[in-house]
Amino acid sequence: MTSTPEILCIGSVLWDIIGRSSSHMRVGTDVPGRIIRVPGGVALNIAMTLRRQGMVPALLSAVGKDAEGAELLADCRRRGLITEHIYLSEDLPTDRYMAVEGANGLIAAIADAHSLEEAGDKILRPLSNGALGRADAPYSGLIALDGNLTEALLAHIATDPLFAQADLRVAPASPGKATRLLPLVEAGRATLYVNLEEAGLLCQTEFPDAASAAAGLVARGAKRALVTDGGRLSADGDADAVITRQPPEVMVTRVTGAGDSFMAAHIVAEARGADRDAALRAAQAAAAAHVSGETPYD
Repeated sequence: MTSTPEILCIGSVLWDIIGRSSSHMRVGTDVPGRIIRVPGGVALNIAMTLRRQGMVPALLSAVGKDAEGAELLADCRRRGLITEHIYLSEDLPTDRYMAVEGANGLIAAIADAHSLEEAGDKILRPLSNGALGRADAPYSGLIALDGNLTEALLAHIATDPLFAQADLRVAPASPGKATRLLPLVEAGRATLYVNLEEAGLLCQTEFPDAASAAAGLVARGAKRALVTDGGRLSADGDADAVITRQPPEVMVTRVTGAGDSFMAAHIVAEARGADRDAALRAAQAAAAAHVSGETPYD
């Protein structure tokens, strides 16, 4: 495999610990199910999906120099991901994410991404030291960026000349971190991938549907916005137009990582020359396959 990446995936690279039950659940529910540990994190989920579809991604993140980190990096390399640009920390542990899913969707989740946050701009050094770019020759390819970075670092990226020539694709890590992306929205550099709730948080309002949310984000300053709304219409909006498509109907068996699959498939489709409608259709198909369990969980 070539060591030259086709896309950079910047953000969380960690272990997902997922408890999943086929029962409906509420607070305090104690039911049988399965608990698995798989490689995860928004940036890594996107990278794995990109690689399965033929692209070569490089990861920019922080991983601890501990047993969990060594195992995670080995797993990433086995999957064909470029890991040589990851910041390895002597004193920070490898991050983890824990979620509980029931038949009625995500019940609760906790993201322990403190090491990524504490590493800060150290993870971006390859973009300035010549490994992937430098001040007089900024990286000009695709970048998938996730909202697990700190608000200060995301604000820095929004105006940093090192990112000025990149095709920047951005997703929040969760609704709770969506507002971290405001500097990127207002800078007008990025294509955003958000759900309806996240769009509302970014615009400080409630939208009735994905189309109005995409238009609202563009009006707020976003270069482009792709908005999903579960089984309802998804939208792709920019300054010229907003298009919508109905996603396929599927039986939902899992939810963690669906948005990452959507984003990755959309990026691949456009990289291969698909028009906006075809790319949106490909993204919806990938997300549907993920939530229905048709694609590998990891």
